[in-house]
Amino acid sequence: MDRNDVPPCARCAGMIVPLPRRLMRRMLAFALALAMPWAVPLRALAVPTVEASAAEAVAWPSSSSPRERLSLNFQRVDVRALLQVFADFTDLNVVASDSVQGNLTLRLKDVPWQQALRIVLDAKGLASRRDGNVLWVAPRAELAARDRQELEARQQLADLEPVASQVFQLNYQRADDVRRLLLGGGSGAPAGAASYGGSQGHGASAGASALRLLSRRGSLTADARTNQLFVSDLPERLQQIAAFLARIDVPVRQVIIEARIVEADDKFSRNLGVKLSFAAQYGRGRIADTLSDVMPGAAGQPGPLLSLPAGALHGADPGHLAVSLFNSAASRFVALELSALEADGKGKIVSSPRVVTTNNIKALIEQGTELPYQAATSSGATSVQFRKANLKLEVTPQITPEGQVLLDVDVSKDSVGVQTTQGFAIDTRHVQTQVLLENGGTAVIGGIYTRAERGDAAKVPLLGDIPLLGRLFGGRAVWRDRTELLVFLTPRILHDAAAPARADSRAPPGGMQ
Repeated sequence: MDRNDVPPCARCAGMIVPLPRRLMRRMLAFALALAMPWAVPLRALAVPTVEASAAEAVAWPSSSSPRERLSLNFQRVDVRALLQVFADFTDLNVVASDSVQGNLTLRLKDVPWQQALRIVLDAKGLASRRDGNVLWVAPRAELAARDRQELEARQQLADLEPVASQVFQLNYQRADDVRRLLLGGGSGAPAGAASYGGSQGHGASAGASALRLLSRRGSLTADARTNQLFVSDLPERLQQIAAFLARIDVPVRQVIIEARIVEADDKFSRNLGVKLSFAAQYGRGRIADTLSDVMPGAAGQPGPLLSLPAGALHGADPGHLAVSLFNSAASRFVALELSALEADGKGKIVSSPRVVTTNNIKALIEQGTELPYQAATSSGATSVQFRKANLKLEVTPQITPEGQVLLDVDVSKDSVGVQTTQGFAIDTRHVQTQVLLENGGTAVIGGIYTRAERGDAAKVPLLGDIPLLGRLFGGRAVWRDRTELLVFLTPRILHDAAAPARADSRAPPGGMQ
């Protein structure tokens, strides 16, 4: 061979260097495509270092994202040959079923290879399954039948596998509650011991549709007296149940909620807001960040909190609050203001209950009376029924990872209204909201007003009863009062320093059988 016949790329230091096998294969494919343009155009296998012309079909990664994007331009190319292009591009081992046949014409420019492969498979009704470095390609129906056979085979093996039993000791959750959770709220069994078979009762089917922790052969028994769960199932399912119980059977934090329900005149909330200096607005109401933001460093100084000017701060109007928040440093001054409110006779504390509840568990406080009224029955007779006029407070706390408390609050205050022929009417005031407080902070929920009118008459005895002239010897005064219902909520997280270390005694396997 003459040296001049060797391509320049093969000359190196005056000697002939053999070309790489992959480069020679691509150059051969390129020459074949030029000689026979009707053949399969495998010109797409050009080397990235060679600049392709517009007539070439390229299949190498774009420069911006190597080995991720490609371009394809084929005319009636065999699908198997196209899959081989993807195999060379991705270094995957592609296994094609004998049913993979046909030709395809496509033009794709600078697209991710995963998208290009999906387009090719969808165009020919194919699907793929990847197992490690092997990509299996077959028609969708064939792959579905293969998956179904594998699933049936695994199910048959599971039916032949021996069942084991294990006892789980619950420390912080009720066994019956966990049993209902595992079974997806199965049938209502009596308290105490309730047994559900995986292949017998409908409770197991509900559980399989919910958590799918129990197999068809599994069964579950909950004993309320010892607070234990007795589970019989496959060893693999027992491990899953043990991991699940380890996540839910944990100590639950508690929150004490102090509520003060106040009826005050309409100026009290404005004066309270000015004194405690809240100005930020959020959502439907006003939020106070106290003096930690308005006056840095003053949160621990009681003087400025009570000597602020009477005007609104930063354009806020404290008299139109719906929800106001105070941090823990200002909560004690709220208590002082409430004491002063009652001392001045400008309002009263209707109720001040305290309740302790666990995280994400609703606490309910209800106090009131029942009023009788007459109701007609279906037969036309009348019966006496009762209607509640209560003060009800529902609070659901949620402790955040930052140590704050998110409160879902529902407050209703019912009072006796006017009397009708059917009985007394019920005047209802209702507040429902959600607030986020720091530990020990106070939320003030208000904005519900009530107008009342009261009168007072005075006259001179005898002379005041004279017709027409009696007005000269007496008088009548009318007062119109406007009161507001305010609810003060102060949550505090209870820290049990003497809580014992959690005993991980949940899996004394009561004899793995």
